[in-house]
Amino acid sequence: MTRSRRLSTVITLVTALLLALGFGTTARKAVAAEAATAYLMVHFIGEQANGEQIYFTHSTDGLHWTDLNNGAPVLLSTVGTRGVRDPAIVRSPAGDKYWIIATDLRIGAPTSWSTAINNGSRSLVVWESADLVTWSAPRLINVAGAIGDGRNAWAPEAIWNPATNDYVLYWATNVPSGGATKHRIYYARTTDFRTVTTAQPYITRPGTQEIIDTQIVEVPTGVGNYRYVRASGDGQITLEGSNSILGTWTTLGNLSGIGLTGAQVEGPMWMKFNTANQWALYLDQYAAGAGYLPVLTTNPSSPGTYARAASGSYHLGAVKKRHGSILNLTAAESSRVLGRWGASTPINRLQSYNFTDRYVRHSNFDVRIDPSVSPLADSQWRIVPGLANASGYVSIQSVNYPGYYLRHSNYDFVLAADDGSATFAADATFKRVAGLADSSAASFQSYNHTDRYIRHYNYLLRLDQIGTATAQGDATFRVTS
Repeated sequence: MTRSRRLSTVITLVTALLLALGFGTTARKAVAAEAATAYLMVHFIGEQANGEQIYFTHSTDGLHWTDLNNGAPVLLSTVGTRGVRDPAIVRSPAGDKYWIIATDLRIGAPTSWSTAINNGSRSLVVWESADLVTWSAPRLINVAGAIGDGRNAWAPEAIWNPATNDYVLYWATNVPSGGATKHRIYYARTTDFRTVTTAQPYITRPGTQEIIDTQIVEVPTGVGNYRYVRASGDGQITLEGSNSILGTWTTLGNLSGIGLTGAQVEGPMWMKFNTANQWALYLDQYAAGAGYLPVLTTNPSSPGTYARAASGSYHLGAVKKRHGSILNLTAAESSRVLGRWGASTPINRLQSYNFTDRYVRHSNFDVRIDPSVSPLADSQWRIVPGLANASGYVSIQSVNYPGYYLRHSNYDFVLAADDGSATFAADATFKRVAGLADSSAASFQSYNHTDRYIRHYNYLLRLDQIGTATAQGDATFRVTS
């Protein structure tokens, strides 16, 4: 054995001994235990086009939230139904890996509620990241396929279980009872969100009562009587406590005493405040279409301590939030997230060079130039880094339809939701160049048809080759505020 190989062997043995003694575990825990300074909410926004995708929202105090990425989706599903709902974000105990898991469901395109309930996707959609900024392509993980007569997989959540040294991944599946819909909660174990153990029943309510949404929060020693508390949507917002994730759970009560039942709210979403022993249980006011409401408590296991946050004491941002989850961020994590998606791109208008009273606007998803645009937001745009190439290219995103862009199709222009495809990205990407009619203005050259530019013709936008002075004027715009 050479000297270098002997040294390598010694290092390996010492490393193994340190891990066996727990030194490696301590180091990993130290990374994960860095002080949290902010919050990241991961959510979807509704059934509109691109509403069932992954959105990020940031907060420094847990009550006032700012939409990231100019209110547009951060991640798009290109697998399964090509839509996602009910996302959950999970951090590894070492703090060196993150996953987003979500329901594989897109209502209306192409799935109806009846199909989703009775013959929906049995898989979940998973993204993976090492830094919260660079995410893998989405992948499907089949969790409910082996459940007898299991017809879907909805509202996934996951929590690290120190008792088994892996994650408990849990979700709702419809297994009809007596011919009636009956969602129950199942669970499986996983270490990597790629392979899972066989699904097992986790929570079942008596009779025909369904349970769909449930989320668990870990509570520190000295607060209440239980290490874990879960909130579930099962006709009420039911609270239960346990000292073991896979052990026996005790019913604690519900929130009907403050007027919040399953008929009014769903999608319970826990958040521990960084600077106080206080928790917010965010509840989606789906019945009124009013978005999330924070309910505050200093003891999650005591229903009598819960109270609605005072009106005006919180702000959820411009984009409506639907069922998601919240991750407490360290300063480094927050800096990375804000560095990638936090900057707000200025709002601009595109004024015609040769019809100065007219501006580029969308109307019924067609694109034209009009005078006296009403509502004004139909003519407001954010010029953002190009979807197909962010270096030297731009895309033009609608202000009042975040995630929708100017896109050419058969050389005509439409306002369309980004579908995540390479074709869409190329059709919605342009090089901003000196104006063809006036170098102090701007023209926009197509990324994938480099001999063509955005121009208006009979007041409608199209992608054309430019060969005359008139066409040069039509293809020139002033970018104004």
